[in-house]
Amino acid sequence: MNADNVATCTENTKAVLPPQGIKYSTENFSPNERRDWACDVLGREYGKVDISFPAASDVRGEVTIYPWNELRLSSHHCSQMAIQRLRCEPDLISQDIYFVNIHLSGEVRLQQNDREALAQPGDITLHDMTLQHRLSSLQQMSLLAVSIPRRLLKERIPSIEHYTALHIPGHVGIGALASNFIRSTFSQADQLSAQQFSALSEHALDLLTMALVSARPARYNLSKNHTFMLNQIKAFVGQHLTDETLNPAMVAAGVGLSSRHISSLFKAEDTSLMRYIWQRRLENCRKELVSPLHPGQRISEIAFRWGFNDLSHFSRLFKERYDCSPKEYRSIHDAGGLLGYGHK
Repeated sequence: MNADNVATCTENTKAVLPPQGIKYSTENFSPNERRDWACDVLGREYGKVDISFPAASDVRGEVTIYPWNELRLSSHHCSQMAIQRLRCEPDLISQDIYFVNIHLSGEVRLQQNDREALAQPGDITLHDMTLQHRLSSLQQMSLLAVSIPRRLLKERIPSIEHYTALHIPGHVGIGALASNFIRSTFSQADQLSAQQFSALSEHALDLLTMALVSARPARYNLSKNHTFMLNQIKAFVGQHLTDETLNPAMVAAGVGLSSRHISSLFKAEDTSLMRYIWQRRLENCRKELVSPLHPGQRISEIAFRWGFNDLSHFSRLFKERYDCSPKEYRSIHDAGGLLGYGHK
């Protein structure tokens, strides 16, 4: 078998391998070691927390974590307990995250930012892992959690800090779609290839964003006119994203608004028009770098197709956003990914 055949076999094997999860369990520890062990695991993976159990309870817990591109998908099963975190800076950039919880069993109480949500099986809640919060249950509980980097969720929902500890029903509407999608993805993870599993992360983020927005506090709603104009601009950008000449003047002419007005609309979302355009282009390039539908593409071809006309500029922006070069990103994905995000 020559080298080309070996390489082909290796790539084919990667295409069918299931995603690699990491499992932690209390079963390997004595009862008097389990609380400290649980604090250590959660503190290392997500941030420092304090865990308390009823004095007479049989402490049991299990956590399974799947890296999911920039996200992480994890399952948590534990006996009656309370998890509390005081406000503090994360030790690692991978801990600067929001947790979107899909509750599976047990009645769970989440408290954060002077709000409280009581979640039933199927429901969705959100909390900021870097801020003071308390998650508790008076019975055994199970949940799935999608860990989302702060930067990534902030780009989609600028006022995301106002959505913590809100209750999103998981039995109706977009909440049901998001909840069922995450549960189905986790349950079928072993039946999917790593590439198939990876491709689902973007769909999950889209559904969870819509579910969170459906619970938007009334006082933070944008005006209908503001929302309409912003959507109109973003739709125009999406249609012309591959055009390397796309700039504020072109967008302003295309949507019939002044450049100054467009700038003010994006300023309300803590960004700018050109930053939004670069982010959209970078995200499309990132997807194609690891897409099984576009094997063997040159990095330069991908960059130029999505509107970049300077490869060094593209590489610099890509590294700023994803903490590695396009070539390194592709190599990491081909190697099966890394636990955690490592992104800014």
